Amino acid sequence: MAVDLKAAYRTVVNEHFTPRMEISFVDGDRRQTLVYEKVTWDIGGKREGLRYGENPGQEAAMYRLVNGNLVLGDVTTVQPGRGLVTDAELLQFGKHPGKINLTDADNALNILRYLSATPCAIIIKHNNPCGVAKGSTIAEAYDRANKADMLAAFGGCIALNRTCDRETAELIARNYAEVVVAPDYEQAALDLFAAKKNLRVMRIGAMERLQTYATERFLDFKSLLDGGIIAQWSYIPEARTPEGLILQPEIADKSGTLHRIARVPTERELDDLLFGWLVESGVTSNSVLYVKDGVTVGIGTGEQDRVGVAEIARDKAYRKLADRYARETFGTPYNELTDPARIAEADAFSKASNGGLKGAVMVSDAFFPFRDGAEVGIREGVSAIIQPGGAIRDWDVIDCCNENGVAMVFTGQRSFRH
Repeated sequence: MAVDLKAAYRTVVNEHFTPRMEISFVDGDRRQTLVYEKVTWDIGGKREGLRYGENPGQEAAMYRLVNGNLVLGDVTTVQPGRGLVTDAELLQFGKHPGKINLTDADNALNILRYLSATPCAIIIKHNNPCGVAKGSTIAEAYDRANKADMLAAFGGCIALNRTCDRETAELIARNYAEVVVAPDYEQAALDLFAAKKNLRVMRIGAMERLQTYATERFLDFKSLLDGGIIAQWSYIPEARTPEGLILQPEIADKSGTLHRIARVPTERELDDLLFGWLVESGVTSNSVLYVKDGVTVGIGTGEQDRVGVAEIARDKAYRKLADRYARETFGTPYNELTDPARIAEADAFSKASNGGLKGAVMVSDAFFPFRDGAEVGIREGVSAIIQPGGAIRDWDVIDCCNENGVAMVFTGQRSFRH
């Protein structure tokens, strides 16, 4: 008898989470309580919450903050009534969203809040960006983000920080996506999306004030196996402008000899370094990114060692460029090529520009403990590096950059995201 293994993905879990939730912080007689209410949508005339959690069969609920003004020390949380994802309008739901769809959208906004000055598009897959790009228009930004990793973009969550117009919708409609998030949509765009029956289209009107969240903190909870909870303030990158970077610091080695970066970044390099550092805030640690001309070239995420993740990001850059060449030249994804001559041609194209890494910048979310991590990018022709600094051998990484004419800046702040 045939078994329908897809049935679980069509099932909507009958969840039992309560309509309201309260979390109190108590210090003696002082009690500060945050009040939340469960989010539901009108789907086919019925109020529905999340489809399921991270996997089918896991009950889940999303709650919006509706009351409470938590102040701990000199930090105040994001205030109630300013929802983004929790207040999103589902303009087209197809299959209504599960937990992963919404956390992907949330992480896209987490990055976009620092990139509001220009049209920007992000494609998120499994809570990590696979393509991020700026453009002169939102259509150009999306096209560049999509081409950064067309394979991973399949089934991703697309987030735009400008109104989705017809031109952008036409580009999106050529591919398969799970979610599109934007501050608004032209009617022509919605008409095009209507043909994509399983596409979830979300409008977040409050995105116009997204940049106001750039310096605001929220409570970040991590639940533990035994029912415990770790509570922390959310991360905010302090280096968001050129003035926030540490240029040419003097670092002493064991003998007391001072080492100093010889070259400061050019204006183009500086723009890419800051862009990459802000994208880094939404990437799972341990990570390394490569960026060139306002678009991600290779993204390595969640590895255990810095050399390994630098190599993974490098290798992905090579593969993604070969794949792009194959699609644009032969109309076929690289993985589906069967002609050895075509495979060799795509490989040769990617190799000629080192996977697009020549002239790119390298972004590391933590310091390089040794020069070998930085050398991975330097061997491919990166021209500048951004990293937190703080390793015992920072001086050696400085020497490595100087020996190769590479600029390097420090942020003084790690950007881990577990």
